Amino acid sequence: MRISTFFSAFFIILMLSPATVPLKFYYQTANLSTTWTTNYSDYQPMLLSGNKLATFTCGFRCGADGTSCLFSIFIFPNYVTYGRSEVVWSANRGYLVRGDAILNFTAAGDLMLKDGDGSIVWATNTAGKAVAGMNLTDSGNLVLFDDQNLVVWQSFDDPTDSLLPGQKLYQGQKLKSSVSLSNSSGREGMFSIGITDIGLFAYVESNPPQAFYRMLVYPNGNDTHKGRRYVRFLNGSLSLFIRSSEPSDPDVSIYIPTASSVQYIKLMSDGHLKVFEYQSGGWIEVADLLNVGNCSYPLTCGRNSICLAGQQQCSCAGREHFRPVNDRQPNLGCSEITPLRCNSTQDQDLNTVENVKYFTSTADMEGVNMETCKQACRKKCSCKAAFYQYYSHVSSGDCFLLSEIFTMKTVDPLYYNASAFIKVQYVTSHHVSHQVARLVGSTVGSFVLLLVVAIGVMYVVYKRKGDTEMEEGYLDQLPGMPNRFSYEELKTATENFSKKLGQGGFGSVFEGTLVDGMKIAVKCLEGFAQVKKSFLAEVQSIGSIHHVNLIRLRGFCTLKSQWFLVYDFMSNGSLDRWIYHGNREHVLEWESRKKIIIDIAKGLAYLHEECRQKIIHLDIKPQNILLDDNFNAKVSDFGLSKLINKSQTEVMTSIKGTPGYIAPECWSSIITEKADVYSFGIVLLEILCGRKIFDRSQSEESWHLLFVFQKCWEEGTLLDLADRDSEDMQVHKTEVVEMMKVAAWCLQTNYKRRPSMSSVVKVLEGGMHVETNLDYDFTNLRIQEPTVGDQKDFTLLPSSILSGPR
Repeated sequence: MRISTFFSAFFIILMLSPATVPLKFYYQTANLSTTWTTNYSDYQPMLLSGNKLATFTCGFRCGADGTSCLFSIFIFPNYVTYGRSEVVWSANRGYLVRGDAILNFTAAGDLMLKDGDGSIVWATNTAGKAVAGMNLTDSGNLVLFDDQNLVVWQSFDDPTDSLLPGQKLYQGQKLKSSVSLSNSSGREGMFSIGITDIGLFAYVESNPPQAFYRMLVYPNGNDTHKGRRYVRFLNGSLSLFIRSSEPSDPDVSIYIPTASSVQYIKLMSDGHLKVFEYQSGGWIEVADLLNVGNCSYPLTCGRNSICLAGQQQCSCAGREHFRPVNDRQPNLGCSEITPLRCNSTQDQDLNTVENVKYFTSTADMEGVNMETCKQACRKKCSCKAAFYQYYSHVSSGDCFLLSEIFTMKTVDPLYYNASAFIKVQYVTSHHVSHQVARLVGSTVGSFVLLLVVAIGVMYVVYKRKGDTEMEEGYLDQLPGMPNRFSYEELKTATENFSKKLGQGGFGSVFEGTLVDGMKIAVKCLEGFAQVKKSFLAEVQSIGSIHHVNLIRLRGFCTLKSQWFLVYDFMSNGSLDRWIYHGNREHVLEWESRKKIIIDIAKGLAYLHEECRQKIIHLDIKPQNILLDDNFNAKVSDFGLSKLINKSQTEVMTSIKGTPGYIAPECWSSIITEKADVYSFGIVLLEILCGRKIFDRSQSEESWHLLFVFQKCWEEGTLLDLADRDSEDMQVHKTEVVEMMKVAAWCLQTNYKRRPSMSSVVKVLEGGMHVETNLDYDFTNLRIQEPTVGDQKDFTLLPSSILSGPR
C-alpha cells in the first residue's frame, strides 16, 4: 500500500464536514473473513483510496428509505464531500438488495453479496484461488490479490457503464448503458460499446445487435501483431491499442479535453459516450466522444421513425402504417398500426421511403440490385425493412436487412443514394376478381333477389313484432332484474351517445351521467334479436349478483333490435392501458399490481364458488378488467359466460374466447372453471412482465410470452422477465418470482392439476403455498381426449348457449 496516498486520503476524511461523513478510520485494504452490512443507511463507505485528483470509495448506497441497495465504487474530487460522488461501477447491477443485506469476504477468498433472505446475489467466484486480501487502488480498481500480490480478480475486468482514467477496456469486455438517467438500480439499457478484431464499435440492442458507431484499425502491410486489442482512457484521449509484449503507439485516438480536475467516461442511456469533469461545484459534460450527429443515434426519434437531418424533427415512417407512441413527444417513436404476421405474407407489402439513411454500416448483401434486396426481405419472416444503398447506378448496391427499425435520417440525394423498403401488413381485402364475380352474379339475379328481399322484410317485421312482445313480457316477469331504463333516459345521460369510450365486435360503449349525478357506461348491443330466453336468463343471473370485484350491471334498455346494458363507470379504464410497454398511462408500482391481481382472483373465485350457479367467464383478459378511481379491479364483459349447475364438473361446447388466453382443453370443447384459471395465469404473467402474450415487437423467438416463460423457468432466470420499466419490481423481486410461480401453477396443460381460484386467493394472501411438483411444460398444448367412459359425465350444449354481448 502506498503510505503517502493512504494518509492523504485519511487527511481528506478528517477535513470533511461531520454532518456529511462520520469521523471514522477507513482502510484501503481488507483481510479475509470480513463482513459488512448495509445497516439501512443511505451511504456506507467500506474502503477508501485516491490520487492527486480523485478519491475513490467502495460500499453500499441505498435508497432514501434505507432499502434498495447497490454495492458500488464511487468517485469524487479530493476537496468535496460524498454528496458529490458518482457511481462508476456496481456489483449487483439491476438486482437491488434489501437494507439488511451483507457483503462477506469469506475465509476461502470469495467476495459474496447476500440479500437479507440469505440468497446470493453476486460473487467473484474466487474461492480456492489463494486469495490473500482485497485492495481498492488509487485508480479506483477493486482488486482481490494472492500472497504474491498478483491480481486474482478486479472490477476493471467487469466494467458496467463507466471508464476511469488509466482503465483499459479489452476485447471481450463491454460497457453497457443503464436503462435510463433516472434509474437508480443501474439496470442495463439498450446500448453497449465493445472491441472487435477491427476496432471499437457501439451497438444498440436488437437481434442481432446493430452497430451505430465504429472506430476502425487498419494495420500496416507488415503488421504481424496478433495481440488482444483494447482501448484505454488516458488524460487527453481515448486510444485504441494492440496488446503485445509492450504497448505500441495507439492506432487510433479520440481526443478529450485535458483534465483540470477529476474525469470519468460514461455510456449514457441514449447511446452517447460522454466525458464528465468536476467543475464549479458539479459534474459537467466536457466531451461527447462518439460525435455521430444527433440524427444518427438509434433512438433520437425512437423506433420506426425518421429524423429530419439538420433540424432534428421526428416523424413516423408513414402515418398510414405507423402511429406515434405519444403525440406530444414525437421523439418516443412510433408503433405499427397493424402488426406483422409471418403466416400472412400474402397481405404484406414493402412501403418505399426515399432518401433516408440508416446508421448501420455492415451490409447483409453487397453488389446486388434493388429487386434482389427487396425479395430477400420479403422471404425472411424476421425482416422488418430492407435498406438499399447504391452508387452511380441503381443496379449495384449494398443491402441491409433489419429485424428492428430504429431512427432513420433524411439525406440529400445529390450526395447520397439510399432507399428504405419497410414491410407493412394490410388488412385482408377481397380480390378484384371476386368483386367482379359478385357484381355479375348480383346483376343476373337482381330480380330474384329483390323478390326474396321483399318477402323476407315482410316476414321479419311480423316476426320481430311477435318476438319483441314476447321478450318484453319475459323480462318483466324475471325476478331480481336490474333497473330498466328508457331509451330517452340513456340518450339524455349520454348526450345523444356522443362520448364514445370504445368499440368492439359487440357494438359501442358510451360515457354518461344519470340525473342523480351517477356516472355510467352504456354498452349498445346490436343485432341480438335472435337471442331469446337462454341469453336473457344469463343476463338475469349476472345482473342479480354483486361483488366488489365484479362490474355492477345497473340496468338495461331494449329498443327493437338494440339492447343497452348500463354499468358503473370505471374512470381508469381497462387494465391493458396500464401494463403494456409503449401504450400505458404510467408504470404501475408493485403494490398496485399485486392489489389488482388479488382483486381479479377474488372476483373469479366468487363466480366459480359463491354464486347460486357456477359462472365460467371464458374471456378473462386485460381488456375485460376495469379499474376504478383507486385502481380497484373489477371483472367485466360476461358476453361469453357460461352458467352451469354446481353439480356439473365439466361441459362440452364449441370454443369461444380470445386467442392466447384460451385454455388448451377448450380446443377439444371441454369447458370447466379451470379455463378461467388458465386465462388468469396468462393475465398474471402479462402484469408481471409488462408485455402482451403475443408481442411482435420482440425478437422472433420471444414473440410468445409462454415460450420465454418456460425458457426462463428452466434456466432459473425468472426475474429477467419482470417489467423492465419498473424499478419497484426489482425491489420486490422475491415476491415477483413467487407470483410467477402462481402463474405457472395456473398454466399447467392438464386442467385437473390447476388450482381453484379460492386456492389462488389463499396463496396470494399468504394463507398457503404453491404446489411444488408443477408441470412447467407450458408450451406443449397437447391434451388428452376424454375416453368413451368419461363422456357420460359431460353435458353437450349448443354453441348458441355461449353467445352474448361482445
